[in-house]
This record gives sequence, structure tokens and C-alpha cells, in this order.
Amino acid sequence: MTPEERQSRTLYDQLAPGDRVEVIHGVQIGSSAAWSTTTVGKVLRRERRRHGLHFRRNPDDKVFSDVLILSRDDGELTTVTIDEYTKLRKL
Repeated sequence: MTPEERQSRTLYDQLAPGDRVEVIHGVQIGSSAAWSTTTVGKVLRRERRRHGLHFRRNPDDKVFSDVLILSRDDGELTTVTIDEYTKLRKL
């Protein structure tokens, strides 16, 4: 785990509803980063969600992702998955 990833993970664990954050999410294609996108909003909640993103997994495998549910400035609700390419910054 890189120091930057560790810092984002620590911040994620400390976030509370009402905190304002900037999420920079890198989109990885192959071995290089292709682009990034930035989302700014107020934290509504954080969750750990179970999903089935992987093809042909055993049905009893448990795969989870950490997510942030944010309210953007225009009122739109959005969900951001936190992974190793995500940078968090508290505003």
C-alpha cells in the first residue's frame, strides 16, 4: 500500500456525515492510468457493499467494496467506490 493510498484510507475511516470532500478517482486501463475524474460533495454516509463484479466466481465468495454516498452542490446524489486509485481530500 502506497503512503497516498494509506492516507486516503485513513481519511475514509474518519469521515462523518456532513463532511465535505473532494474525491479524485483514477481510471486504470492496463498498466497505466488513462484519466481521472473529480467529484466534490457532502458525505451522506459511508458503506461497505457486497457485490458480484467478478466473472465466474463461486456463489459463496464474499466480495465487498467501500463506497461513499455524496450529495453534490447541485443536489445530485452520487456513489463513489473507494479503491487503490482513489485520492480523498477533506475540504
